[in-house]
Amino acid sequence: MLIEKPARTLVVAAALLTAFGGAATAQDDSRPDLTIAVAGLPPTLEPAKELSNVGTRITYSVYDTLIRRDFNSEEGGSGAELTPGLAESWERVDDRTLEVHLRPGVTFQNGAELTAEDVAFTFSPERLTGDDTLLPEGAGYFATLESVEATGPLTVRFTTTEPDPLLEQRLASWASWIVNADDWREKADETGGLPRFPVGTGPYMLDEFQADQEIRLEAFDDYYGGRPTAASVTFRAVPEDAARISGLVSGEFDIVTNIAPDQIAQINSYDDIETRSVTLANSHVLVYNTNHPVLEDKRVRQAMNLAIDRDLLNEALWGGQATVPNSHQYPEYGDMYDAGRDDLRYDPEAARALLEESGYDGEEIVYSTHPSYYLNALPAAQAMVEMWKDVGLNVSLNVTEDLNSLRGNDLMMRNWSNSTRYPDPLGALWLAWGPPGGPQQTWKTWSNEEFNAAGRELEVTTELEERQALATEMLDIWADDAPGTILYQPLETYGVRKDLTWQPYTFYYMDLRPDNLEVE
Repeated sequence: MLIEKPARTLVVAAALLTAFGGAATAQDDSRPDLTIAVAGLPPTLEPAKELSNVGTRITYSVYDTLIRRDFNSEEGGSGAELTPGLAESWERVDDRTLEVHLRPGVTFQNGAELTAEDVAFTFSPERLTGDDTLLPEGAGYFATLESVEATGPLTVRFTTTEPDPLLEQRLASWASWIVNADDWREKADETGGLPRFPVGTGPYMLDEFQADQEIRLEAFDDYYGGRPTAASVTFRAVPEDAARISGLVSGEFDIVTNIAPDQIAQINSYDDIETRSVTLANSHVLVYNTNHPVLEDKRVRQAMNLAIDRDLLNEALWGGQATVPNSHQYPEYGDMYDAGRDDLRYDPEAARALLEESGYDGEEIVYSTHPSYYLNALPAAQAMVEMWKDVGLNVSLNVTEDLNSLRGNDLMMRNWSNSTRYPDPLGALWLAWGPPGGPQQTWKTWSNEEFNAAGRELEVTTELEERQALATEMLDIWADDAPGTILYQPLETYGVRKDLTWQPYTFYYMDLRPDNLEVE
């Protein structure tokens, strides 16, 4: 067992004295200890490393961003609206410069005060944006940054290489969680690389970490956003769907994740628990290794995409409650959304014709998947194998518990997911599939110079019509080159105790801050 308790005696004691008038002890805390059953856990809590559904679900309560996306706004909860976080205000100095004014009096979980130097370090070449960073996927979020400078104790100036219309959204997004500079450097020196458990400013801090078993977070009562609702939150790994549900019914768990649609009615039949669902701003996707000899002909990949009946998958696996989009895009893009696209057609006859044209001769294609990392991953794979077989493709299924095996040059195809990290094509298609941090180009399963050039130009283009044209070009290239395909946006359903006031978001974030979590 690894136990991390950053300056715990000093910080927690001070918080308790403040909260209870100086006379309380830890035994006086009447707040609940919550247990959340999840399908899997991240191996670390470095917030720019664990950019995954299992990672951000936990790190969201340990760290804060300068600016926050408002998922409870009147705009429908898409998170397109921005609200102050660690920054109390910000303004554009010019088209390349953003000045951020930090909230005074914010404390890290080790007792140190938040300063502009911590913010500058968070985005520095030393940690995130350098050529040799150990956080390449996180670096992809900030490819336009030229410098981040502390210009005062609580003032930070961000300068980009070119005008960046999305800088504020970047600072509210994944990989932008603020860490304590001194703590990070000290732990990096100890490990000789990335620290596994940096200190943040969030409402909960690490108490215990048991790899592949559970992560226990303890309330950080000096949290600037108010005293946390729970005394502790334990995320427990429970891969089996039935075990999560039975634990919810018995009262062992307070919240459970990854509820399948066919279990919703059963859970809702109880008096004290219920389901809460949201369609994710995330899509389950397939990834093809375009460098593999069997898949290097794009006509084979195009045929695989045309052979998938996504509406049937939605009805059979999601009760029709998932969303089949029209391309690799999301309506929350606003003016950057193209409602007229039709990139995800089901056309088995066209698929057969492409296979014949390509000369495909029945070579085996291996589809690899983890059985439970993504809800319905296995039944979806089994159904698609039959769809592919129907058009003449020889696809076999490799089910593995080893997530690390789902990468590498020998892999032929796998399932994955793409979230829209901010409401723009740069926040989903580009971050997932473009350089420098896009996993597919990092893993070398696909690269396209025309796609890369359009994405780089989109990053620094401010005129709407020009941006729309560039986004269209990227979508056209991605659909034609077919390095993968979108299946659907899944319905994410949680099982929750009815006496917990808690709202799930369209991201995998589990917001446990006091303004989104109450106990009746």
